[in-house]
Amino acid sequence: MRASRPAVHPVEAPPPPPTVAAQAQEQGQGQGQGQGQGQGEGVAHPRGVRMKDPPGAPGTPAGLGLRLAQAFFAAAALAVMASTNDFPSVSAFSYLVAAAILQCLWSLSLAFIDIYALLVKRSLRNARAVCIFTIGDGVH
Repeated sequence: MRASRPAVHPVEAPPPPPTVAAQAQEQGQGQGQGQGQGQGEGVAHPRGVRMKDPPGAPGTPAGLGLRLAQAFFAAAALAVMASTNDFPSVSAFSYLVAAAILQCLWSLSLAFIDIYALLVKRSLRNARAVCIFTIGDGVH
């Protein structure tokens, strides 16, 4: 099972290890240099710097604020639709109310997950969680 790990902030990449050709040259055996090796072979490329969480990502304070705002606006839409006089007679309102209820529940459940992630200082940046969030947001 792949558990989430604590959030990682930008970390300097370690220096690349010396290549075989550089070690041979240091030892004075650089005569066969370039023979049998194409350009770029044996060279270790640095991995770079890890990116910070983008604003509004799941498990960040901005993400929590966006989820709570999403739930608030879904509840406001639900209240406006339910307060009309024609609500029971128009079938489209019934479907819209069902969609607003699902949107509100989805947003509140993800807000609780964001709160948990913030309290235990865990990152929600793993492939499975992001896939579930993306599919769920796409449906709603």
